Amino acid sequence: MPELPEVEALALDLRGRLRDRAITQVHVAAFSALKTFDPPLQALEGTLVDDVSRHGKFLDIDASGLHLVIHLARAGWIRWREEVPTLPPRAGSKSGLALRVVLDDGSGLDVTEAGTKKGLAAYVVRRPEDVPGIASLGPDPLGDDFTVDVLRQILADAGRAQVKGVLRHQGTIAGIGNAYSDEVLHAARMSPFKPASSMTDEESQTLYDAIRSVIGDAVDRSRGLAASELKGEKKSRLAVHGQTGKPCPVCGDTVREVSFTDSSLQYCPTCQTGGKPLADRRMSRLLK
Repeated sequence: MPELPEVEALALDLRGRLRDRAITQVHVAAFSALKTFDPPLQALEGTLVDDVSRHGKFLDIDASGLHLVIHLARAGWIRWREEVPTLPPRAGSKSGLALRVVLDDGSGLDVTEAGTKKGLAAYVVRRPEDVPGIASLGPDPLGDDFTVDVLRQILADAGRAQVKGVLRHQGTIAGIGNAYSDEVLHAARMSPFKPASSMTDEESQTLYDAIRSVIGDAVDRSRGLAASELKGEKKSRLAVHGQTGKPCPVCGDTVREVSFTDSSLQYCPTCQTGGKPLADRRMSRLLK
């Protein structure tokens, strides 16, 4: 799933490609992906792209006062085309294409989604805040307003909720998903099952520092990369997420996994849980 660093890099890459170009056509190949009807999708045609930015994990293409907002969900991605096919895509195609944006020079981008479980969403709105998911976002972990005191209040308000779930909740902190929450907790040497409100001031500071460094370093590494390079860069740098059975790069212990109905987490017992394996609570609802 694309998270804050990848979406930030996509926004930067697309900003350089799209800014000051006119959108000539927008095609929908998966009608379930389009979540709005007013303004209509065709209102984007003839607009000039002013900027491309990010809100949490939402990508925002600002075009003459309208906003094409895209949430890539679990398996969505952006593919740049130097030359877009002249024939419009067929609706319901098995190619995974959801949306195509064509520019005035014949280039454009394809918004795709792999797999059968569809969650990708596209919105055409007058303000980004008109998208419910953006309106309810928590603070950006790299923003100036995200301070250690803000994090302490978030943890206190979360009560006994597990810290892994708190990090992933977009209404609490924007942009951190399953992969980077694993990486943050590994860097902080903290159990994913630790109750949020049980943290001392020192532990809160440690977690805050891990969030800023892990997410900030990932953004720095991704900056300037083309969309086609981002997935590989992310996977090559993960210490524990997706590394089940491999040695921890810090201590050498075996990375372990806890599986749930629709996701899993990875952690290092030595670094994070005092050497004790966590129970594999497959039916837990706490980390959704």
